[in-house]
Amino acid sequence: MGLVLGVDTCGPSGSVALARLASDSLELLGQIELVGRSYSATLIAAVEELLSQSHARIEQLDAIVVTNGPGSFTGVRVGLAAVKGLAEPAQIPVAVVSRLAVLAAKACIAFAALDAHRHEIFLRIEMPGTGPRELLAGAAELTALLPPPTRIAVCDAGSAALLAAAWPATKLVQSASPTAADALALTAPLVRAGAFVDLALLDGHYLRRSDAEIFSAPVPGA
Repeated sequence: MGLVLGVDTCGPSGSVALARLASDSLELLGQIELVGRSYSATLIAAVEELLSQSHARIEQLDAIVVTNGPGSFTGVRVGLAAVKGLAEPAQIPVAVVSRLAVLAAKACIAFAALDAHRHEIFLRIEMPGTGPRELLAGAAELTALLPPPTRIAVCDAGSAALLAAAWPATKLVQSASPTAADALALTAPLVRAGAFVDLALLDGHYLRRSDAEIFSAPVPGA
């Protein structure tokens, strides 16, 4: 393998990272933080800066890893659009990863939660005998999920407050927000194995409909 670019624009702040991937190692070459709500104006410039620092060009990338949600609907779309624009002309393969999976791996815990606002969280759970499951949950859904986990990873005040009220016996393990570098570390085995997505089918892992879809839904009886 060689150079791999990571992109995460799902949260209140984002990042891009560049790493050199070998058969048995991952060397982080650099990471640039992105201010939330400015991704469309700063993302491509940050990628160009990272590549320039390593004296590399887009065409020299062996793969791109993108965090495809859940999170800000606009942020997810901007990140995916940018990755498609970078990958398609040079035929660069793309791997995707869930931001919840990155947070869980960063904290070394199977359960993880992110603030989804509107008194809801994006939740990653893993019950015995089943694989990971990710869902949008409010207080009612959390109460119905029994038994609660003993520990869960969080990185923001919103999810921590909702979980503390619903699952008072669960230990909230505070973690730094997941970054593009964390996504690269988690997906390194996938990239080595060539587990890439079809760019034509690449889409966001939203877990919630957009505001446009929610508020334009027809009202029964109208």
